[in-house]
Amino acid sequence: MKKMPLLALLSLCALYGGTGCSEQKKEAEEHIRLVATSPLQKDTTVTKQYVAQIHSIQRIELRALEKGYLEKIYVDEGQHVRQGQLMFQIKPTVYQAELKKSQAEASYVGLEYQNTKKLADKNIVSGSELALAQAKYDKARAEVSLARTHLQFTTVRAPFSGIMDHFQGRLGSLVDEGDLLTTLSDNSKMWVYFNVPETEYLDYEAHAKAGDSARKVRLLMANNEVFSQPGLVQTIEADFNNETGNIAFRATFPNPNGLLRNGETGSVLMTVPLRKALIIPQKATFEVLEKKYVFVIDERNVVHQREVGIASEMPDLYVLKSGLAGTDRILLEGLRKVKDGDKVRYDYQTPAAVISHLKVYSE
Repeated sequence: MKKMPLLALLSLCALYGGTGCSEQKKEAEEHIRLVATSPLQKDTTVTKQYVAQIHSIQRIELRALEKGYLEKIYVDEGQHVRQGQLMFQIKPTVYQAELKKSQAEASYVGLEYQNTKKLADKNIVSGSELALAQAKYDKARAEVSLARTHLQFTTVRAPFSGIMDHFQGRLGSLVDEGDLLTTLSDNSKMWVYFNVPETEYLDYEAHAKAGDSARKVRLLMANNEVFSQPGLVQTIEADFNNETGNIAFRATFPNPNGLLRNGETGSVLMTVPLRKALIIPQKATFEVLEKKYVFVIDERNVVHQREVGIASEMPDLYVLKSGLAGTDRILLEGLRKVKDGDKVRYDYQTPAAVISHLKVYSE
């Protein structure tokens, strides 16, 4: 009988103690104030990045036009050559002999023609014989011209100024007609090719009418440095690739110092204007299964998880394409402290104030 009041007293104390703890926890939660803001709506620009392939504005294969031994090489691999500069000499001995032979035959036939012409002038031979002699003489002169052309083909000269690639044939090697000797690249300007999705192509066309400013692009090189010279989009292919949904653009970049070479890679940076874009801080979002979400606060101060579509990404910021309106209030800080359906207390900061001193950090 004496134990019963003692147990009751202990139970009462425990009850009061538990109630007190719950009230303290609730009071502490109410004192936790989060930070909220809204999307910023403004005209802005974003820089889109496209993987690119860099090519010389002109690149050709130099091939042997005649068969023979490679007698002389006047240039070196990687050398810059001028238009018309002598590069290769194929041994011309056979072609020189053929030229002399054809010249001798032309001289002989020429004499026959002159004699026939004198006889024709005296009506000793007929006009048909004179015409036949004339034809033989013309043929002989054509043979001389052909032999001279074959001889000229034994020398290979640069068709334009550019940079030599490596040699395919070595000194003294036998080359056949059509064999590759080397390649020559004109790198004074570079063509940079990159693929653009259909939606971004349509946006580009909508702004390209504004003038060259909309067509200017930059080149991010493989070392993550921006090339010093700006480029200009000059050509867009006729058709879209049905498999990728992309269309190829070509931008031309001046290359005065020869830094860019054929076959390099990089990324084209294209600045795209956006009107009335909705912008939110990246730290106001969280990811679930590769989708972006925010916590939207309703009129009863209850948070709701909502998916947002990202149109573009900027440093510390996302440009939205769907999911929010400019009047929505979203949770900026404390995303890990709440869950869908929680009622929150918060301090509101204007979008301009938030973005002006924005710095990404993890809660």
